[in-house]
Amino acid sequence: MQTALQFGPVLIHLDRLLAGLVQTIELAILSIVIGTAIGVLGATGRSLGPRWVSWPIAAYVELIRNTPLLIQLYFVFFSLPLFGLKLSSNTAAILALSIHLGAYATEILRAGIESIPEGQIEAAKSLGLSRYRIIRHVVLAPAIRAVYPSLSAQFILQIMGTSIVGAIAAEELTAIANNLVMQTFRSFEVYIVIAVIYFVLIQAASLLFAGLGKLMFRWKV
Repeated sequence: MQTALQFGPVLIHLDRLLAGLVQTIELAILSIVIGTAIGVLGATGRSLGPRWVSWPIAAYVELIRNTPLLIQLYFVFFSLPLFGLKLSSNTAAILALSIHLGAYATEILRAGIESIPEGQIEAAKSLGLSRYRIIRHVVLAPAIRAVYPSLSAQFILQIMGTSIVGAIAAEELTAIANNLVMQTFRSFEVYIVIAVIYFVLIQAASLLFAGLGKLMFRWKV
């Protein structure tokens, strides 16, 4: 039995899909910004901090990297209210995604920091630079430049990772698509449209990150 594709019942809900796309982009941007900040602090503390700082960061990284993102999402949304902290679906999604990215960003940035020659740091100390300026200009700046391709690839994975937050009722693109499937009974057409939207989104994000890399790292180490 052959069934003709009918995109009409899906495309009449294009405004809802676009609203879901906007929500997906917002979740991705906020979690990338917060997760990257966590990664910078985590990598700096683990590589340059004392052991009492390094060990808890290492434990956090191992815990997050060895458990599924979906479980982390459920933990934030369903477990935190037991401790009196009730979050909305979107806030819980941003928090879980940020914590998840932070662990991976910590390891990526740590690899960049540890690639910096020790002599380069010693030379900065001999010039009388403050610890803050050494970490910012001599360590972090070239480290981020070295690992930026890996970091931007993780950002792309983060964008695609937002597709599971519908599990806690966050209204992102995939969640809206699942609702449309139940309303229109055109699952094949809905997921074709969603796949196209995600493809365009990821391609645009890849070009954006590549352009930002060229803009930020025009200088040479």
